[in-house]
Amino acid sequence: MKVLIIEDELDLNNLVSDYFKRSGEIVISAFNKFKAEDAFINHKFDVIILDIMLPGIDGYSIIETVRIHNNNTPILILSAKNTSANRVQGLKIGADDYMTKPFNLEELLLRVSKLIQKSGGFSAVQNNLEQYSFSDNIVHFTLLEARLYNGEKIHLTKKEAMLLKLLIDNKNTIITRERILQSVWGYNVFPNTRTIDNFILNFRKYFELDPKLPLHFISIRGVGYKFQD
Repeated sequence: MKVLIIEDELDLNNLVSDYFKRSGEIVISAFNKFKAEDAFINHKFDVIILDIMLPGIDGYSIIETVRIHNNNTPILILSAKNTSANRVQGLKIGADDYMTKPFNLEELLLRVSKLIQKSGGFSAVQNNLEQYSFSDNIVHFTLLEARLYNGEKIHLTKKEAMLLKLLIDNKNTIITRERILQSVWGYNVFPNTRTIDNFILNFRKYFELDPKLPLHFISIRGVGYKFQD
């Protein structure tokens, strides 16, 4: 498997990297936000191990960016913060597991292996789509913007980009509300059940020739939504 380790403590980063390398894994290390973003934008990984306390930025924003680029990559937070509030925040924002420092290297490897098994495989089967075109609309996931069929350019929020990418990655497949909430918001219960509906309505206003007769963003009553181009 291919592992990205985002940790600014040099000794700890080297320790974890060497352990995974001895286990036969491919490892790329990053020590700050810029190297981390360069790594996951230009490479595919099977798992990301992330410290949420990084110089000048918290790891939570990195998790959000990762989810825009690839919803399927498992993320394990490795942090000295051990309160339940930190755990909940990390899982809500999109992490898959949370370990506190100090930790056992063998347990870390086992947890990483379990995450990969749960995700359904390795990066070779994952979609790292950065741009997508349909009906003269062009969506740029990395730039958080879209060029519409009428020539208008719009800015996308992170959540809009994440939901668009989830639907497009699974085009012609019904995506349940539960999966949308888990993948985009990181948890199964959201205070306003109309939130997803409002996002879809916005997509229709942006991308459909006739929002009242949508061709791309289709509602499946009582289940969820699907995208078709």
